[in-house]
Amino acid sequence: MKQNLLGKTGLRVSSLSFGASSLGGVFAQINETEGIRAVHVALDLGINYFDVSPAYGATRAETVLGRALKGIARDRYYLSTKVGKYTQAGSYGIDTLDYSRARIRASLDESATRLGTDYFDLIHIHDIEYQGRRHTEWALSEGLSALHELKREGRIGAVSAGIYPMDLWHRILNDYEVDAALVHNHYCLNDNRLLELLPLARQKNIGIINGSPFGSGLLTEHGPADWHPATAAERKVFRDAESFCQEQGVPISKLALQFASQHAGLPTTLFSSASPESVRRNVQWHEEPLNLALLDAVQRVLAPVMNKQWDYDLTIDKPTPRANAPGLMSPVEHQSHEHGALAPLGQERATLSGPS
Repeated sequence: MKQNLLGKTGLRVSSLSFGASSLGGVFAQINETEGIRAVHVALDLGINYFDVSPAYGATRAETVLGRALKGIARDRYYLSTKVGKYTQAGSYGIDTLDYSRARIRASLDESATRLGTDYFDLIHIHDIEYQGRRHTEWALSEGLSALHELKREGRIGAVSAGIYPMDLWHRILNDYEVDAALVHNHYCLNDNRLLELLPLARQKNIGIINGSPFGSGLLTEHGPADWHPATAAERKVFRDAESFCQEQGVPISKLALQFASQHAGLPTTLFSSASPESVRRNVQWHEEPLNLALLDAVQRVLAPVMNKQWDYDLTIDKPTPRANAPGLMSPVEHQSHEHGALAPLGQERATLSGPS
């Protein structure tokens, strides 16, 4: 598979990369044995970049990916995970956000143990817009500072973010030092706003990772998971597009994968699957030419939802996890030494939300 330079990270990543959210059962229940086989098939087909998060399935995705990569030579793949967002076990979508230096360091150690590594090629600070952006400034100050410290110490190779809102992306790329950017749901059949970021990314040599080519399930035959914030009317638009593709004899997922992964300005497109067959099919589709006439027709069907800003942050009040529970910190431990004030507490509110 073709490899491309991921900006200033220096990583030569495969044009398709493997997102491990599916290994945590984020989209559907999985067979772990099949999920491990999916990782091995991806490696065999030339995919060399794997991304995961402790938030996916409350660490299950990291655990399964770690089992899949056990015994695989470390120089065969690049590996990234995320910090700052943690999902409560047994309660999908109930998240704690914690961007403190201490929690980020502890999180990296925990992820390293689950994944069987002592080094990450890339770390993304995760979903800093969630919970009504109450923690965004904390993440951009103490959180990013902690990642740069880890990079200087040689624990990680590069610093990145994994978020959704375009206004935050413009701010981060303009005002903060990052090596890469994992941008999800902004270059797919129904959204092309990622293109706004490319001139600045090229100028600053920031490597762009294009996530969610299937629009978090909207651009598939089975449709999105229940957590997706699209309304019933919006979901119908996507079903109409899917039906139109079926009438033309082409699955909408094929068109979606091809469109998202074949842009020459995007080094890699990150898809997620726990199925070996789906991995093989995605690689095959990626290597086939895109049907431009069908693309034009389908995007006309999708016009009512084109560049729609989804509200992935469906925030609701939840019981506050008790202070000093495992994985949480006391207010004193959240003290921001850089700013001389208490940083926002990650345990104040939980969020019911979809993954990213």
